[in-house]
Amino acid sequence: MTTASAPAAPPAPASAGVDAPRSDTSTTTPPSARGAVGPRVRRRPGLAWLGLLPFSVYVVLFLAVPAVVAVGSGFFDAAGRPTLANLAAFTDPSILRAFGASAALSAVSAVIGAVVGAVVCWALSALRPDGLVRSMIDSVASVLAQFGGVMLAFAFIATIGAQGLVTTWLITTFHWDINANGAFLYTVPGLVIPYLYFQVPLMVLTFMPAFEGVKAQWGEAAATLGASRATYWRRIALPVLAPAFWGSLLLLFANGFSSFATAAALISQGGIVPLTIRQQLTSETIIGLQNVAGVLALGMVVVMAVVMGAYALLQRRAARWQR
Repeated sequence: MTTASAPAAPPAPASAGVDAPRSDTSTTTPPSARGAVGPRVRRRPGLAWLGLLPFSVYVVLFLAVPAVVAVGSGFFDAAGRPTLANLAAFTDPSILRAFGASAALSAVSAVIGAVVGAVVCWALSALRPDGLVRSMIDSVASVLAQFGGVMLAFAFIATIGAQGLVTTWLITTFHWDINANGAFLYTVPGLVIPYLYFQVPLMVLTFMPAFEGVKAQWGEAAATLGASRATYWRRIALPVLAPAFWGSLLLLFANGFSSFATAAALISQGGIVPLTIRQQLTSETIIGLQNVAGVLALGMVVVMAVVMGAYALLQRRAARWQR
């Protein structure tokens, strides 16, 4: 005789005030994993700001104070009385020519340096970021971007000066004297050549992060949708790179506009604003005006503020694609 199986016992009801166990992951998380997070350590604001104190002292003593003194001196006459009459120096033809020459020199060297540097960045983008060639080029660009002054001037004097190696070779081989109409290197247009020596590496350093921000998946997606390589560069890559390119171009312009040591080693008289400031410090050449060097410093500060302000805006827009 078969016996019927006893019915299953009904589940015990949950006790009053006690929740039934839930099947979420919080009950299965090991204690070691839960304790790994730990409490967040809050730093004291005073200690964090204390680390910036040495840099702040450096900025105030060696940047802010000299800038204020230099610019402020243009608003005082020879007796130390405040005056605005010195601003009339901006109407002097020699001062206007100096600003025009500085702007032209900076613009030409910036445009050429930006184009050549962008081509170099495009070539470097095909290399491995951690490769030997890429690392060497990055190191060389970092050094050459800061290389200038007397050493750079001497290098070009020995190369394309009146008796330089390249000058002598061109005369002997091709009977072509690059200095037939005067020493080209010792003129304001001739400064473009040594300026490119540090403008191109600076462009590589500032523009390469933008190239690295261009994702390879964008090109693959464009090709999947039927876009050609030219269409990809015209519609996607170039619009993304444009803010970074123009920002780097402005940075090169500011770098050329403020350069002094290389030009001072090659040109003894004025011609550009930094050399004109040196000339005004040693001998006042504008009759009836004093402290013209301070007025010129004010003009340079205004130009640099406008350029760097535009650079900051472009960099903010370019940073969206580098995240």
